[in-house]
Order: sequence, then C-alpha cells, then structure tokens
Amino acid sequence: MLPRPHKLTSSADFKQTMRRGVRAGSRTLVVHVYAREDLVVRGGPRFGLVVSKQVGNAVIRHAVSRRLRAVVFAGGVDKLKPHHDVVVRALPPAATATSEELAREFVSALARALKKR
Repeated sequence: MLPRPHKLTSSADFKQTMRRGVRAGSRTLVVHVYAREDLVVRGGPRFGLVVSKQVGNAVIRHAVSRRLRAVVFAGGVDKLKPHHDVVVRALPPAATATSEELAREFVSALARALKKR
C-alpha cells in the first residue's frame, strides 16, 4: 500500500496529470508524469493507478493493482522530485504480465516521460 503522502486522491488531480502531463507507454502500461506548479509541495511524488475493466474481471484487476503499487513505489519514489504527479494506466496485456515485466516497463516508460519534459 502506498503511504498517504504518495497517493493521488482526487479525480481532479488524476485529470490534470493525464491531460497536462507528459505520456510514455509500453506494451502493458502508460505512464503520465506532471510537474505540479504548487508553491508549497506536501509529501513526496504522488502516484495514482488506473486499472479499467478492459484489463479483466475484479480478481485480475485487483491482482494487477497490487503488483503495480509495489512496482511503482519501489521504482518511482527515488527517481522523482516531490512536485511530480504520476498516473499509471494499465493496459489489457498487464493482466498476464509478471511483476518483473511490469517493473521493467514502468522504469523504462517513466524514464522516457521524464526525458520528454
């Protein structure tokens, strides 16, 4: 589970990150990165996950969410500054991907998104 300071909680934050942020994708996921312009930044980088019904039924979606949470927190917190917001959107192939594949593709997509900024 992600600690509270590292969670995107409002739908407005999700929308802002997905609309204004830089996007990079892979076979299993799409990463959106947005650098907030807040004068006061609380907490570290914030992360949000989107795992839609296209990925699979509830059991599969929850399994993918658990794997993505572990991958995102382990592979993203130290690479980002506190003012970054990140939304990770799972694609249907994420249902059959291993945690190692998700980790590799997340790190790669995050690096590409950060280079685009």
